[in-house]
Amino acid sequence: MDIHFVITILLIGFIGSFISGMLGIGGAIINFPMLLYIPVMLGVGHFTAHEVSGITAIQVFFATIGGVLAYRKGGFLNKTLIAYMGVSILIGSFIGGFGSTHMSESGINIVYGILALIAVIMMFVPRKGIDDVPLEQVKFNKWLAALFAFIVGIGAGIVGAGGAFLLVPIMLVVLKIPTRMTIASSLAITLISSIGAVSGKIATGQVSILPSLIMVVASLIASPIGANAGKKVNTKVLQVIMGMLILVTAVKTWMTIL
Repeated sequence: MDIHFVITILLIGFIGSFISGMLGIGGAIINFPMLLYIPVMLGVGHFTAHEVSGITAIQVFFATIGGVLAYRKGGFLNKTLIAYMGVSILIGSFIGGFGSTHMSESGINIVYGILALIAVIMMFVPRKGIDDVPLEQVKFNKWLAALFAFIVGIGAGIVGAGGAFLLVPIMLVVLKIPTRMTIASSLAITLISSIGAVSGKIATGQVSILPSLIMVVASLIASPIGANAGKKVNTKVLQVIMGMLILVTAVKTWMTIL
């Protein structure tokens, strides 16, 4: 394992974790394809899909920790929202993960494609005035939040994703949570949902130790930087970036299916 390999993994982890912290997502939808294709393209290494899923699970866990720590001050973390949606998505992802063992690979891809398509549509639904509400006055339907998180958890468990790319549009469009509170709280919820994924990957021996450690270092550095950048960027710009990211993911997924 040479220095070029280490630098490549470090840069991949840094980019993914920076975007993770800035947009309130785990980063798996960015890091998975980069880890799968970039080391091979540069001729510095090769990972199997199982190895990549193990490394990204570790990266998501530590990137969300870094992001949550960066947002812990300023009232951006809604603890009630995190509790209701966190517990629900954890239960749902366990059920989805267990159920996915009975599904074909094409079936899993179709579920992922449908979820991504729904997320794209929701991200581009007009949202007026949600960022004008003071953070301490934010109200939402707790049981509706729990129900949606449970459904997202099932879908995320099936496809092996953290689910943040679906949580963010639901929190913005359905629950009417302000953008910065959505980003901060979704990081905390994704942290909770990633605990099961990390445990499963480690237990089944799908984690490559050294690349994972490199990604952890990158995550702990880049995620707080991304979170601090996200606090300064206009909320509409953050929403557009998130929407475009999900759109690219949806297009790529449906191209694979079709």
